[in-house]
Amino acid sequence: MNTFLYRFAKKLYMRFAVIFVVILFAFAGCTGNDKKAGSTAGLSNAPMDSTKFTTIEWLDSANKNFGKIAEGKKLDVTFRFKNIGNKPLIIQKVQPSCGCTIAEQPNEPVLPGNEGTIKASFNSEGRAGVNHKTLYVYANTKGTQTHELRFEVEVEKKKW
Repeated sequence: MNTFLYRFAKKLYMRFAVIFVVILFAFAGCTGNDKKAGSTAGLSNAPMDSTKFTTIEWLDSANKNFGKIAEGKKLDVTFRFKNIGNKPLIIQKVQPSCGCTIAEQPNEPVLPGNEGTIKASFNSEGRAGVNHKTLYVYANTKGTQTHELRFEVEVEKKKW
């Protein structure tokens, strides 16, 4: 009987130890330090100084349709804008909605009266069908500091 109780207690202790280790690893994995593509980790959570806000004018449509392209082709997209305010326009970040699109933003502030571009490159490999993509633009602009630029393209499947 003593041996039976010893084995039972040992098995129970091992079960609790395994459960504890699993829970420990689960909490350790949730540290909140993720730097995923969709996160705004590079942006400060502090409120922006509204005295430095300016106005942006999109010279092209913020919604573009590029028709059809063959699968595997790269589509380059450009959105032109103008700083029509009286403060330098700072594009803090341009975040694509998915990993198949790479965005390029101005590295320097755009001075009042000057124009700039936001470029993106869409990789159509494995993306057959209609694709709706969004670029999220974070800038020091009046009204809203987040702008959405969208484009649509239909990717025709490769013919073998």
